[in-house]
Amino acid sequence: MNRYLERLYNGLVKENPTFVLMLGMCPTLAVSTAAINGIGMGISTTAVLILSNVIISALRKVIPDEVRLPSYIVIVATLVTITELLIEAYLPALYDALGIYIPLIVVNCIILGRAEAYANKNPVGLAAFDGIGMGIGFTAALTAVGLIREFLGAGTAFGFQIIPKSVEPIGIFIKAPGAFLVLAFLIAVLNAAGVKNRGEQLVSGCDGCCAACSKRDCGKEEAE
Repeated sequence: MNRYLERLYNGLVKENPTFVLMLGMCPTLAVSTAAINGIGMGISTTAVLILSNVIISALRKVIPDEVRLPSYIVIVATLVTITELLIEAYLPALYDALGIYIPLIVVNCIILGRAEAYANKNPVGLAAFDGIGMGIGFTAALTAVGLIREFLGAGTAFGFQIIPKSVEPIGIFIKAPGAFLVLAFLIAVLNAAGVKNRGEQLVSGCDGCCAACSKRDCGKEEAE
C-alpha cells in the first residue's frame, strides 16, 4: 500500500485514536451528546492535528531535544487559540456547545502523541497525511458516538426529528453514563469484527475475545 494511503487507513481503522488507541476520551465522552457536536470537535481537532504535525515535522531538526515537549505545546496552543477564535467568530452556536473543550485540545493526547511518535521522525508530507488520517478517524468516532446517543436519547439525528415526539426517548443516553455505554458497545462491535484495541494488541496471541481468553495471566507472565 502507498505510504500516504497507509497513513489514512492507519488513522481511520488500524490505529483509530478513539476505538483502538483509546486516546482523547475526555472530548469523546463529554461533547458527543449530538452528532453535530462530534463533527465540530472532530474537525477542530483535525485542523490543529494536521497543522501541528506539519510544523513540528518541518522543525524537527531545529527543535532541541531538551525543549521538545514544551515546544510542541507552544505550537499546539497557538493553533488552538486561532481555531477557538475562528469558531467563536463564525460558529457561535458550536462554540457554546463545545465550551471549555476547545481550549483543552492543547493537551489532547492524540495531538501530542502523534507529534512525539510520528511527526518529529518523518517528513512533512507523511506527517500531514498522518494528521489527516488520525483526524478523520477521531471525527468519525465522535460522530458515531454522538449520532447513537442523540438518536436514542433525543430521537433526533443531526438535529432532525426521527422518532415521533409521542415516543419517549431513553434519556440516559444523553447523560454521562450513556456515553460510556455507547462507547463500550462500539468497541465491542469492532472487537467482534477483528479490530483490536491497543490493550489487546499488547497481549501476545490475543484473538480479541476477552471473555474466552486462555491467557488471563499473560500480563503476569510477561512481567516475570
